[in-house]
Order: sequence, then structure tokens, then C-alpha cells
Amino acid sequence: MSRILFWLLLGLILLPLGVVLSSIANPDFSLLQHLYQTVLLDYVSNSVLLAVGVGVGVAIIGASLAWALTQYSFYGSRLLGWLAVLPLAMPAYIIAYTYTGLLDYSGPVQQFLRATFDWQYGDYWFPNVRSLGGAIVMMTLVLFPYVYLLARNAFTAQSHSLREASASMGVTRWHYFSRIAWPLAWPAIVAGMALAMMEALADYGTVAYFGVSTFTSGVFRTWFGMGSRQTALQLAAMLTLIVFVVIWLEQRSRHKVRHATKGNAREPVRLTGLKGMGMALACSLPVFLGFILPVIQLSSWAVSYLPDWSWQDYAPLVSQSVMLAGITALATVLLALFLSYTKRWYTASIPQWAINLASMGYALPGIVIAVGVLVPLGFFDIKLNAFTNAWFGYQPGLILSGTMVVLVFAYMVRFVAVALQHTQTGLQTITPNMDDAARSLGVGSVKATWRVHLPIMKPSLIAALLLVFVDVLKELPATLVLRPFNVNTLAVKAYELAMDERLQQAALPALSIVLCGILPVLLLIRQLRKHEDKYAKRA
Repeated sequence: MSRILFWLLLGLILLPLGVVLSSIANPDFSLLQHLYQTVLLDYVSNSVLLAVGVGVGVAIIGASLAWALTQYSFYGSRLLGWLAVLPLAMPAYIIAYTYTGLLDYSGPVQQFLRATFDWQYGDYWFPNVRSLGGAIVMMTLVLFPYVYLLARNAFTAQSHSLREASASMGVTRWHYFSRIAWPLAWPAIVAGMALAMMEALADYGTVAYFGVSTFTSGVFRTWFGMGSRQTALQLAAMLTLIVFVVIWLEQRSRHKVRHATKGNAREPVRLTGLKGMGMALACSLPVFLGFILPVIQLSSWAVSYLPDWSWQDYAPLVSQSVMLAGITALATVLLALFLSYTKRWYTASIPQWAINLASMGYALPGIVIAVGVLVPLGFFDIKLNAFTNAWFGYQPGLILSGTMVVLVFAYMVRFVAVALQHTQTGLQTITPNMDDAARSLGVGSVKATWRVHLPIMKPSLIAALLLVFVDVLKELPATLVLRPFNVNTLAVKAYELAMDERLQQAALPALSIVLCGILPVLLLIRQLRKHEDKYAKRA
């Protein structure tokens, strides 16, 4: 029974992906031709340029920062090593709102330039933040920690003897980095790049606010602007194929290059004086631009416009956001627990690829999952209403596609991979000897799970709950498409206010999301400290 339920749940998780990909078999040629003649090439080129630009940017910043903080020691280097993770707490669409307010014509930066140099409009050139280049920079500033974390682990794991051998042959530090350390860390760097590129392809809030035409904005515009569900599905399928290409390239890169060699960590080179100060400033810049400056600006706006917010307006946003995130986090972790335990009980009949398939949703953009969820649930609601009307003269309405059920389902499909990763990690700490000992004491499987397994897995389960909770709070495109009419969240409210050019009013909900996002980042910092301590002991 458990195995049957496992495959049924796996089918439900994969349903949105199947719906999206199946749309390729029934294309709307007339509308596709119209899109090809007008905006389709823009969707393709902008999406590819966005992904490649973000990938290159995060590789340069993340790997360079990881190398500097693992190979050199200077005042504040240990603190910076932890703070470098903080930009992950800042959603790209929120940092886009912040820098637009700072850098636009009416923002403080250009006002300062005009006042200082007595310039007028048209007297000077200033980069346009609302552009494809601006979107690349915004996403790079918040996504570089993906590469930083993985590259840092790779650099830390590289053998000290390898560096000593290269130094004895006269290899300079730069040549060692470019010819030895970088190639050894390349699989980790590529993995971080792939994560950042998938996040860039999935983004809707930033590109919509900046007016950049990508597949995510195209799906939204085609469905709600043109009213063509089928074409929106086909655009979503194209975007999914691009994501699969990114995943394939990342996997291919891993197989072709060996991972970093393991060995004792080397003692970092101590920098003092101007060199140490210069390195500290250079390493602080990504953290300052990607987290500290936006938080300062958001806090300033939130304080100045706090009187405009009443508790009656803010409380429903918080309560609905927390309720959605809490229900989803609990349901997702329970689902992940069932899938992980079933895989553990029936290892012979349930292959690992089934768990890998269940994790596919995290690689899919939220807009793709939203479209893939809404179509089958909407179809079910229509058929159910037709049936009840024919037999009972009553129509229950959109009980699935028009309620929070559709939102929770979409969130679970998107974030079950996060919960699976932590539940499987927790289960690995439970050895067969523990189960044998419980059975020898006459404790059944259910009691053993409740009294032995869950207490041991408690840290992993709390981490999974927290990460899913915050991911749901930050999710924008799926919420925009699927939310019922009477449901609003912090992310949606911040987006609506920003699109109305009320950036200052958007600061409070945006800052609330950022502060919640710090919680999982603190977990990452804790893991980073444990990793450093482990290699410090080995050295």
C-alpha cells in the first residue's frame, strides 16, 4: 500500500511538468507565428543573455571572494566569510526595487550629481538600471553566494601539499590559482553557476519591473494579456527545455572534470597594512552592495512611511503569508518524510531516480509550475461542477483552482526537493543497528519512528521546515498567478506597490521578507562554521 501511494504521490508531483511538456503536441500555430514575428526572439535572446550574464557574474564574484577568504587572513576576514552568505536573504525583485529608487533620475545618487556639478537633464550620461544589464547586475548581487559557498568548500578541501609542491617548482600564486586551484574547483563553481542561472531564468519580479521581455514575463503576458492558455503552456515548455539544458550542461561538466583533491587545509597568508585594508574593502563590497546598502535604504523608507501603514492593512498580509507558508512547510515536510521513509523501507523496489524525479520541481520556474498546476485543477473543477449540476442541480464552484489548495499544491511541487534533501540527510544518521535495538526491546516500527527516529532527525526537520517556510514567503510568480481573489501576501503587496511606483510604501513588506530570509542564512552560516572547524582540526 505504501509503495502504491508513493508512486501516486510522485505522479501528482510530476503532473505540472507533464502538463507543460504535453502542450508541445498541440501547438497553436497562428499565435506562435505571431509571437515569432514579434516577441519570441526577444524572449529567447533576453532569457539566454540573462542566464549567461548572471552565470558569468556570479562565477567571477563568488569564486574570487571564496579564494580571497580561504587563502588570505586579514582584519575581519572570518566575519566576512560568514557575512558573504547574507545576500541570499535578499530576493532579486526586492533589490531591484531598492536600486531603482536609489539610481533613478529622481533618486538620491543623481540628485547629488546634479547638485554637485550643476548639471541639468541631458547634460550627463547615467546607466539605466531598468534594462537587461541592470537585471543581470541585480541578480548577480544576490545570487553570487551560490558559487561562493560551493567554491569555498572546494578551495578549503584542496591539499596543502599540492600548493607546496607547486611552490617548490616556482609556480606563482596567480598561476597556481588559474591553472590548478580553479580547474580543481571547477565542478563546484559550475554547480553554483547552474543554480544561479536557473534562479535567473525563473525570475519574474525583476524582469517585469524592469520591462525586460523574457520567457517568464512572456508566459504571464500571453495567458492574461492574450488569453491564450495553450500558447502560454508552450512558452512554459520552451523555458523548461532551456532549464533542462542548463542542468545537462552542469551534469556534463561534473562528469568531465574531477573534484578537488582532499587533504589538510593550508594556513592562510596573513595580510597587514594597506594590503590587508585593500583586501578587506574589496571583499566587503559584494556584501555591502548585495545586502547592507539595500537593507539600509529599505529601513529608511519603511521608517519614513510607517505612519502610512495601519495595523489593519499590514496584519492581514502577515497573517495570510505566515499561514500559507506554515501550512505549506508542514505539508511539504510530511510529504518528504513519507517519500523518504518509503524509499528506506522498500529500497529494492523504489529506485533512487524516483526521489530525483520528485526533486525536479525545484529546478522549474514558479510560473511554469503555476501554469502546469492551474490547467489540470481547473479542468477537474469544471468537470466536477458539470457533474454536480447535472445530478444535484448544485455547483460547488472552483474548490481546487479557486482556493488556497492550488497555491499549497504548487508550493509543495516547487519546494519538496528542499524538504527531501534534509529528511534524507536526517535518515542517514539512523543506522540499522538502532532499528535492531528497538526491535529487540519489543518496540514496533511506529513507536521506533516516534521515539527514536524523529528526535534524532529533529535538527534536519526544523531546517527543512524553516527553509520551505521562507521560500514560500519569497515566492512571487506562482503566487501572482494562483492566489484567490481574497488572498494577498507580503511578496505580492510589495510587487504591486513597486509596479505603481510607490517604492517607499513597498519597503515595509519587502523588509519583512528580507528579515525572514535571514533565518535560513543563519543556518548556512552555522554549517559553514562547522565545515571550517572540521578542516581546522585536520590541519
